[in-house]
Amino acid sequence: MGSVTAMHRDAAVNQAATGNQQDRLRVEQVCLRYSTPDGQTFTALENVSLSVPDQQFAVLVGPSGCGKSSLLYLTAGLAEPTSGSICVGGKRVEGPGADRGMVFQSYTLFPWLSVRQNIEFGLKRKGMVSAEREEIVDFYLNEVGLTQFADRYPKQLSGGMMQRVAIARALANDPQILLMDEPFGALDSQTRMQMQQLLLRVWEHSKKTVVFVTHDIDEAILLGDRVYVMGARPGRIKREMEVPMPRPRDMDMVMERQFIEMKREILGLLHNELDKPH
Repeated sequence: MGSVTAMHRDAAVNQAATGNQQDRLRVEQVCLRYSTPDGQTFTALENVSLSVPDQQFAVLVGPSGCGKSSLLYLTAGLAEPTSGSICVGGKRVEGPGADRGMVFQSYTLFPWLSVRQNIEFGLKRKGMVSAEREEIVDFYLNEVGLTQFADRYPKQLSGGMMQRVAIARALANDPQILLMDEPFGALDSQTRMQMQQLLLRVWEHSKKTVVFVTHDIDEAILLGDRVYVMGARPGRIKREMEVPMPRPRDMDMVMERQFIEMKREILGLLHNELDKPH
């Protein structure tokens, strides 16, 4: 796994060069407004500021329509904020870039490409030589447990397996930050738990900076180092909370006192938002 090891070593060197404990993501006073068909101005996000240190797993949780996904899309460079700034690795986001990997809730694989070909797609576009691509793809196929399905096509896979491919594809490109927009939202509860366990294991190995959007409070606490609770429209950060449970984690932690107390606190914050008139 020389190429894979070298890839991550180079990434670590580049991160260290920008300074220890640097924020991998910094969002400063971001607002997002747009005009509605009836000529009104709709404010989706208002003065949102947050920072995510390198190698941390951050989770955005909040009521529907609070702008969680909008903030993720702005960070991905798929839209522009009305005001404020977003920086990844100290560089201002001004459009899509290879420094950010994205995993959507919907299955975004190329249906005409095999599992292997989907994962290596970005590596091919970078002009990486075949032997190096193969080594990296083999590594991530093993990481997500799909080695024996490498030659299958998306239509031959379950929903959970397709999301495994999407995660492997994003990680294979070695982004500075991984953006995940409710990637398990369309899965049944059992598959969702399996995917949460998979993501915990893969993240422990890669230590990528992650920003993860979810409606599921249990999922937010289980996965995150810190949880940002967002308020309802206009979207804003209502509370930043550090998750006190140590890593590595497993599904049993949902029964621990600290987990239950944190869940109760987040539920209280969200219920207060739902009770407000909008």
